[in-house]
Amino acid sequence: MAPASAPAPVPALLIEGVTKRFTVGRKRKPVAAITDVSLRLERGDIHGILGANGSGKSTLIRLISGLLTLDEGRVEVFGHDIERDEMAVKRLINRVSVDAAFFKKLSPMENLLFAARLYGLDAGKAKPQAIAILERLGVSQKRLDRPVEQMSRGMQQKVAIARALLTSPSLLLLDEPTTGLDPRSKLDVQTFIEDVRDTHDATIVLTTHDLAEAERLCSRISILNDGRVVAEDSPDGLKRLVAERYGQTPTLEAAFMTWTGRSLDDDVEDDQSGDDET
Repeated sequence: MAPASAPAPVPALLIEGVTKRFTVGRKRKPVAAITDVSLRLERGDIHGILGANGSGKSTLIRLISGLLTLDEGRVEVFGHDIERDEMAVKRLINRVSVDAAFFKKLSPMENLLFAARLYGLDAGKAKPQAIAILERLGVSQKRLDRPVEQMSRGMQQKVAIARALLTSPSLLLLDEPTTGLDPRSKLDVQTFIEDVRDTHDATIVLTTHDLAEAERLCSRISILNDGRVVAEDSPDGLKRLVAERYGQTPTLEAAFMTWTGRSLDDDVEDDQSGDDET
């Protein structure tokens, strides 16, 4: 009798047929912000989501994190349904966004230790870990006791990243994490993201406007246009497809322009979510 084959590994993130609608205008007309999106990420992947402003990137991140409810479809994180197993999912994920909120009067360290307590982490262990993460991101110890409100937006973004990493999430959702950072700080964060994947076996979803960043970090990229995935492949695969199929220059920018008809800096008209959706 042949030995039983090993079960297939559970995907880190499984998205199947997800749709999200918002009502807009005086007549409260339903408009789809995300339409029939399906993705599968394996453990250790860094998966990029590219799209112009208003294409639905941040809506998708909010759906995965449970901040928005699904209208259709399902999402699983390491086999846990985000609606049925909400608490189990929350222990596995963390999110960084460009609109990260802090207690502005508190210092970075006070904010991080407060977050550690919320997640049940021991303060004695969390503090040296927080210092190490912040230093790795280029935040020196002399800045740790200043109020967050006195820090630049770029520095605040680094603190937001450190706060998310402090919990050692299995799935890390990074919504444009390097926006507002100078080139050196951006490089620090990109290198640290690679370290997190390699040393903590984390799976990462990354939305970004930076094509070079996506090409450097991502094993696969999905191009989102008007709430739909219009192309998905490795960075090299997308470049090869756009060259072979459309005769375009084999660059990620050419691939994006070909499948969306717009640049990453374009805004989608009639924003569907009612806020500054990116």
